[in-house]
Amino acid sequence: MRLIHSSTKTFDLEFAAFCRGAVVPREITDSVSAILADIRARGDAAVAHYAAKFDGARLSARRFCVTPAELAAAAKRLPASDLRAIKDAHANIVAFNRQGQAQAWQGRNRQGAVVGEKFDPIRRVGLYVPGGQVPLVSTVLMTATLAKIAGCPEIAVFTPSDRRGRVADGLLAALHFLGITEVYRVGGVQAIGAMAFGTKTIPPVDKIFGPGNAYVCEAKRQVFGTVGIDSLPGPSEVMVIADRTARADFVASDLLAQAEHGSGREKIYLVVTEEKIARAIMAEVELQLTTLTRSTKTQRVLEAGFLTVIAKTPAAAAAVANYVAPEHLELIVKESTVKALLKSVTTAGAIMVGNHTPTALGDFTAGPSHVLPTGRTGRFFSGLRVADFVRRTSLVRYDAKSVKAGNRVVAAFAAMEQLDAHGRSVAIRTRD
Repeated sequence: MRLIHSSTKTFDLEFAAFCRGAVVPREITDSVSAILADIRARGDAAVAHYAAKFDGARLSARRFCVTPAELAAAAKRLPASDLRAIKDAHANIVAFNRQGQAQAWQGRNRQGAVVGEKFDPIRRVGLYVPGGQVPLVSTVLMTATLAKIAGCPEIAVFTPSDRRGRVADGLLAALHFLGITEVYRVGGVQAIGAMAFGTKTIPPVDKIFGPGNAYVCEAKRQVFGTVGIDSLPGPSEVMVIADRTARADFVASDLLAQAEHGSGREKIYLVVTEEKIARAIMAEVELQLTTLTRSTKTQRVLEAGFLTVIAKTPAAAAAVANYVAPEHLELIVKESTVKALLKSVTTAGAIMVGNHTPTALGDFTAGPSHVLPTGRTGRFFSGLRVADFVRRTSLVRYDAKSVKAGNRVVAAFAAMEQLDAHGRSVAIRTRD
């Protein structure tokens, strides 16, 4: 167990060094850049090449698109219990995210002009849904549901296929349930490139959404500006802050739940008030690890990306959390500490409170989207919400009376900034 004390003189250096492990290495940056350049130059041919290289799927351009018949067939094959789970999760996601819809408004400013805002859905959005070894059916709901609430006219979904060009039934069934009809069996960096630049087969989008591995996350970063991006949700992270009130078996199960994503770049943080608690939790981790289907990959994540921090006070724990800006933060501490931490932690993607609120509930069914910033980008990004699928436009309307009230201010700024034409464009409207 790698353990450091927040009170030691070397803590800042050791902790920062561990967190830097989330930074994308140069080889990934360069590899992504080369693939994106190839997609831009060769379009469909390059997309097919990388689908074969990375996913083993030999696809012609005409097979990129999943047909409506395939979506419907997958929905028919899906067990009734899985469909119920999709519907139950969807109901919570809709109920939560409808609360965040922006409302148009108008009013008058101090000069008497009418001002306000209007909101319009982004015309064409691209949603990335990780597939491959772990088809994230829940990500369909956590992205497409929000796009539907926002009213986006065109929603294109991209997800990788297996070697035979197949996509998991659960994922396709969820898309069918939501009424999504434009689906591509294309994943990885090539999917991000196709969304950003477009190909003969795949029209470009206006904004890209969704989580992915380190390569996908880096590709989103590199195409930003050509298209919009939601945030940088990469390999999973969890931080659990625990004291004596925490159940060791509960905490261990939550650490393992995020480690089992298994890419090797996940970050797992345990912040405790005393070393005794950490050792009890680690004993449970070792015990539960042996029962997991993905134990080998999970173990690799724990060996490379797991850190325990001893932070004796709520203030020290909050400082650790605010530096990391964790994707998921669990507060399994006494109630008075919960209140202190909720007030002082300002950078977490999502916060789960108490012994009975594992991150997995947020992953699948609680309501907020599980698309959350990682790699310390939570310092400036927030989790996905309906507003991310909407454009805001400000409205301004002066009349003959209010323009005179505004003229004095404009004249002063025009003089200060030496922009004569700006000042004249308002002054000319005040002359009788």
